[in-house]
Amino acid sequence: MALKRIITELGSGNDLHGGDYTKAAVRAVEDAIHHSSLSLIRTLGVDSKTMQVEVTIGVQQPDRVVTERVRAALPHGQVTVNVVKGGLDVPDESSRDMAVIASAAVTVRLDLGGQPPGWPDDDV
Repeated sequence: MALKRIITELGSGNDLHGGDYTKAAVRAVEDAIHHSSLSLIRTLGVDSKTMQVEVTIGVQQPDRVVTERVRAALPHGQVTVNVVKGGLDVPDESSRDMAVIASAAVTVRLDLGGQPPGWPDDDV
């Protein structure tokens, strides 16, 4: 299989009240995927179920993200979700509340078969 990265989109999301890391992560993914249209998939006649979709989420408390809910936010492909330390927590001391900010990187790879002339050998 010759998987090639065809797109990487970035997004950010937040939960302004309540400190819900999963809600912020899902919003970050939605922000990322709303920035692009994968018309290339239709143009090439690729079955969208075969896309490899890798999601990386950055939040301050990675263990508090429910990855299945993040995965469910992606409409197509074989999705993997990795959660790492990142993002930002913004406490509001006056109300004992916290805003959570998450970052997302969504990368799509396709098996393009043989490489056309001049195509890079390495995934960039």
